[in-house]
Amino acid sequence: MKGILGRKVGMTQVFTKDGKLIPVTVVEVEPNTVMQVKTLEKDGYNALKLGVFEKKEKNATKAEIGNAKVAKTTPKRFLKEIRDFDGSYEVGAAIDASIFAVGEVVDVTGTSKGKGFQGVIRRNNQSRGPMTHGSHYHRGPGSLGTMLPKRVLKGKMLPGHMGVETVTIQNLEIVEVNPNEHYILVSGNIPGAKNSLVLIKSAIKNSRKASPKEVITYEEVVDEVVEEVKTEEVTAPVATDEIKEETVAEETKEEATEEKETEA
Repeated sequence: MKGILGRKVGMTQVFTKDGKLIPVTVVEVEPNTVMQVKTLEKDGYNALKLGVFEKKEKNATKAEIGNAKVAKTTPKRFLKEIRDFDGSYEVGAAIDASIFAVGEVVDVTGTSKGKGFQGVIRRNNQSRGPMTHGSHYHRGPGSLGTMLPKRVLKGKMLPGHMGVETVTIQNLEIVEVNPNEHYILVSGNIPGAKNSLVLIKSAIKNSRKASPKEVITYEEVVDEVVEEVKTEEVTAPVATDEIKEETVAEETKEEATEEKETEA
């Protein structure tokens, strides 16, 4: 099992060299810091506690500041334990996006968007009643139970708060990994709003082999302008002399015509 914490940025699309379009979600993955290493002998199970995104020290508790000093780092905003982590890491080590490879299948966990108080049709996907012919039942929850218990039975689908739940989308494929720019492209959509915390970890129920796809990348090409200096024979003085002679001849002709006009 391996995993990393990130932040959902948004969705976009990429194209493969086969001409296929793949919708992807961009996940910002800054290097995660190992805040604590739990072992079977000491804690009863093996796990790594990862921390990501810095937090101001004035907003952190004394316990958080003490744990951060042990790891020789600053207090972190988000902390998460991952059990049975692959490899051996020490406290204070950094884990970046390079632990995943293109083509791997992962599970992504996030917190779904909050919808507020919703009715049974939107919240539980129920059907509405007839809207005409004198019907007085439209969008209600329906019968609340039989007569004898005189109470609402457990499990009855009713209106209430919708969203803000931990949701895991399984078997998503990693399309691109860029540890230099700190992001991972995951195929499809993942739960949560923009800038929300997500956990990317190895797929549990995956049985297919990794099949990396060749994505078309675009690079900025700077055109190099090469100035070529051509040496030519200097003929400018000859040209200037000829121009001077022509202008002098024109001036003499104009003076002669002016004198004739004055005499007349």
